Amino acid sequence: MDFFNPVINGFSVVLEPMNLLYCLIGVVIGMLIGVLPGLGPAATIAILLPLTYSVEPVTAIIMLAGIFYGAQYGGTITSVLLRLPGEASSVVTVFDGYQMARQGKAGTALGLAAIGSFIGGTAAIIGLTFLAPAVAGFALDFGPAEYSALAMLGILLVATISGGSKAKALIAAAVGLLLATVGRDVFTGESRFTFGSLQLADGIDFVPIAMGLFGLGEILYNLEERHRAAKAPSKVSNVWPARSDLKHASGAITRGSILGFFLGILPGGGATIASMASYAMEKKRAKHPERFGKGAPEGVAGPETANNAAATSSFIPLLTLGIPANATMALMFGALLIQGVTPGPQLVEQNPELFWGVVNSMYIGNILLLIMSLPLVGIFVRILRVRAAILAPITALITLLGAYTINNSMFDVALVVFFGVLGYLMKKFGFEPGPLVLAFVLGELLESSLRRSLLVFGGDPTGFLTRPISATLLVVFVVVAVLPGLRSLVARRKGTTAAAATAGNLTNQNIKEKV
Repeated sequence: MDFFNPVINGFSVVLEPMNLLYCLIGVVIGMLIGVLPGLGPAATIAILLPLTYSVEPVTAIIMLAGIFYGAQYGGTITSVLLRLPGEASSVVTVFDGYQMARQGKAGTALGLAAIGSFIGGTAAIIGLTFLAPAVAGFALDFGPAEYSALAMLGILLVATISGGSKAKALIAAAVGLLLATVGRDVFTGESRFTFGSLQLADGIDFVPIAMGLFGLGEILYNLEERHRAAKAPSKVSNVWPARSDLKHASGAITRGSILGFFLGILPGGGATIASMASYAMEKKRAKHPERFGKGAPEGVAGPETANNAAATSSFIPLLTLGIPANATMALMFGALLIQGVTPGPQLVEQNPELFWGVVNSMYIGNILLLIMSLPLVGIFVRILRVRAAILAPITALITLLGAYTINNSMFDVALVVFFGVLGYLMKKFGFEPGPLVLAFVLGELLESSLRRSLLVFGGDPTGFLTRPISATLLVVFVVVAVLPGLRSLVARRKGTTAAAATAGNLTNQNIKEKV
C-alpha cells in the first residue's frame, strides 16, 4: 500500500487543470514537430527551455515529456502518406507504411501505428512505474566512485553505440568534456579557459549550447538539405485495421514493446535504434521475409511500437540515476536543473509529486495521442506545404529571443549563434551533436565525482576496484572500449587468411597447369 499511495497522488497532480492543459500542449506540439522533417524533439525542447522558467517544475517537465513521446506519433504520418520521415525513429516505417498507402491501406497503416504506439508506450509506462523506484533504491548505494564509473560508461556508450562514425562521436564527446571545464575550478577556484572573460567565469550555461546546436544549427542545416517538395498525400480511409492485419501485427507489437523498453534504458539506445532493431527482428522471424518492403503490416506495427516504448523507458536512467540516455534526455536533464530539481536516486523520495506526476502524465498523454493522431492528419499535411523559407526565419527569431530572455544578455545570444554555426558545421561534416551535449552534461558530474573519489582513496586509482559496483562498471567500460577493436582485428585476420588461401589455391592451380 505504501508503494501505491505516491502513485495515486501522482494522478491527482497530473489531473490538475493546468497540468492537463500543458500535457495537451506538449503532445500537440510533439505531433506537429514529428510531422515537420528535420526539426525534431531535441531542437524543440532546446528552443522552449526559456519558456519553462515561468511555470512550476512538474508542469514544465510534463509538457517537455509530451513533446518527446508525441513526436514519435507525428513522424509516422508523413512516413506513411508522403514517404517522408518526420523523425529519425520513423525512417523504417517508410519501407512498408508507404507501400501500404500506395495499395489503398493508408488508414490501416496509420491505425496499426497508432495502436502499436499506444500499447508500446503504455507497456513502457507500466514498466517505468514498477522498475524506476527499484532502480532508484539500488542507486542509493552509489557514491562518488560509482558515479565516476557510471558517467564514464554513459559517455562511452553514447559515443560507441550511436550511429555514424565512432571516431567522430568520440571527438564530439571530447569537445563536450572540454567545454564542461570552462569556468572556475570548483575545488581550487582557479579560472580555466575563460581567456579573461567575466561572462565565462561561471562556465558556459547549458541552454545556449542546446539552443545553438539543436535549434539554430538544425535550422541552418535543414535549409540547405530540404530540397524535396511535398507530394500529394494518399487518401486516408478504413482507419481501423482488418482482423487479418491485427493478427499479423499482434506478435510484432508484443515483441516491439519488450525490445523497445530495454533498448530505451541503454545509454545511446533510444527510439531510433529500437525501431530499426524491431524491423530487423520481424523480418528475420518472418516465414516470408520477401513481404517486407512491399506492405507488410508487422513492418509498420513493430517499429512504431518499439520507438514509443523506447522513448518512454529512456526516462528511467534520467530520473533514477541522473544519467541521460540520449541527446533529448540530456535536454530534459538541463530543464530539470533549470527548475532547481536534481535528477537521481533521491528524486523519488525528495520530490515524489514531480516524479509520479511526470510518470502518470504519460498515461494521459498516450490516450490523448491515440484520440488525436488520426483526426489531425489533414491539418498536419497542410502545414507541410508551408515553405521552409518562411518557417525557418520565424523559428530562428524565436530561438534568439528565447536566448536573450534567459539573462537579458547579448552574450547568451552570441553563444547561441556560435554554437548554431558549430552545430551546422558538425552536421555537414558528419559529426552528431548528441555526444557533445551528453558529455557536457555528464562532464561536471564526472570531474567532481572523480576528484572526490581520489581524495577518499588518497590518490590511489586502484581504489575504484575495491568497490563492487564501480569495479563492475569499469569492467563493462573496458569491454565496451576494447570490443570494437577486437572485432576489427578478427575481421582483418579472417580477411588475411582468406586472401592467403585464395593465393595458395591460385598458385597450386598454376603449378598443375604447367605440369
